[in-house]
Amino acid sequence: MHRHTSAALAAALLTAGLTPLAMSTPASAAVAKHYDDFNGDGYRDLAYGHYYQGISGADGWEGGAVNIVYGTAGGLDTTHTQVVHQDSPGIPGTGEEDDTFGESIAGADLNKDGYADLIVGNPMEAVGSARYRGTVTIVWGSRSGLSGGTNLTPASGAGSYFGRDLATGDFTGDGSPDLAVIGGEETWLYRGGFTKSGTTGSVSRIDKEGQGWYSYGLASGKVNGDGRTDLVVLGEQFVDNKPVPRIWFLKGASGGLTSGASKTYSSAPWTAAIGDFDKNGYGDIAVGLPDNNDGKGIVSVWRGTSSGPSGSMTYNQASSGVSGSPEANDNFGYAVSAGDTNGDGYADLAVGVPQEDVNGLADQGGVHVFRGGSGGLSGSRSSWIPQTVQGRPADSYESFGFALRVRDVTGDGKAELAIGAANLSVLLRGSAGGPTATGVTELPELGGAFID
Repeated sequence: MHRHTSAALAAALLTAGLTPLAMSTPASAAVAKHYDDFNGDGYRDLAYGHYYQGISGADGWEGGAVNIVYGTAGGLDTTHTQVVHQDSPGIPGTGEEDDTFGESIAGADLNKDGYADLIVGNPMEAVGSARYRGTVTIVWGSRSGLSGGTNLTPASGAGSYFGRDLATGDFTGDGSPDLAVIGGEETWLYRGGFTKSGTTGSVSRIDKEGQGWYSYGLASGKVNGDGRTDLVVLGEQFVDNKPVPRIWFLKGASGGLTSGASKTYSSAPWTAAIGDFDKNGYGDIAVGLPDNNDGKGIVSVWRGTSSGPSGSMTYNQASSGVSGSPEANDNFGYAVSAGDTNGDGYADLAVGVPQEDVNGLADQGGVHVFRGGSGGLSGSRSSWIPQTVQGRPADSYESFGFALRVRDVTGDGKAELAIGAANLSVLLRGSAGGPTATGVTELPELGGAFID
């Protein structure tokens, strides 16, 4: 999932820390049930960018890092955490001040050993004399958590900023997770399986040949109901020598990915998430367009069908039933994430509005949660989560909601909502009424994007 981070947000996210590794029970020698269960204990873990990403660090490393908080039946265990960076034992490379290790992160059990692996993009990495060549590192899961890593070999022809964004899924439907990587202006599909020695399946380029297509973001999920993972590429296409913001749907297929429909917007698509909001068996594509209409922002939902996405709905703070009102530079749709927060079988959509001014406090931010239901998302089933849900007084420049992730950490069928903020990021438990502040968990040292 592609995300932009403004200079104002980046400047607000400065702190650091290191904590010990989680231990767990053994996993079976089969593909991990969850793509983010790094220690194979059956519970999802949470990975996200560290505060000092890309800044010369005071903790013995620099150039970016990824934090991991390990999950349990009771939720995330913040006493069992891990920080992974290029100066960690067994991780290739060396951390440098202008690196961005953790700029993009994804997960999947790439070597099918029962433990999910962490895939980390470092698009600013210099390789030899090539500045901004970029690297992608697979950090391997194990019974004791993440340990050791292998760099992915860039495909022949892949341009600079390799690893700008990542997405995983079984795009071919053969039971082996695959990996999509942006390098240069194209997306590259690496088919499984993967090994710790660096071998992969075949690699192919995903591009609109000769059509002026430029890729900058990815999202994966199941749209057309055939069981294979599909891919959405965020980008722009030059038409009559002018850039046109678009997203491009590619259908999973036994041979890789098959080109499908494209959708055009009036502003850049920053992020996307896929969820079945109307429970009809087809995934809907929610696209965040925070620049739309002078930065007021909208979310466009491209509805899933058996033949791929078709028809769309638009939501913003002027939609009936949605609290607040659209204002310039609110950035509604800066982050989006989908999952079933209340256990009713319908996917819900969390939408970040990090630049929202609240009661005269600039850029305090907040999150709208749109509950799924018959007919899809509805403003009448939406709720507002303010920055004060953290249990702290309201404050300016919190940018609450600049990053979001909806996933079921506890395994109870009700997904938790993780929310990124400048000074205090949190995880809200899922409940029959949706995300709740009861039992809120503080997320240590969050300073970047969540794992997709």
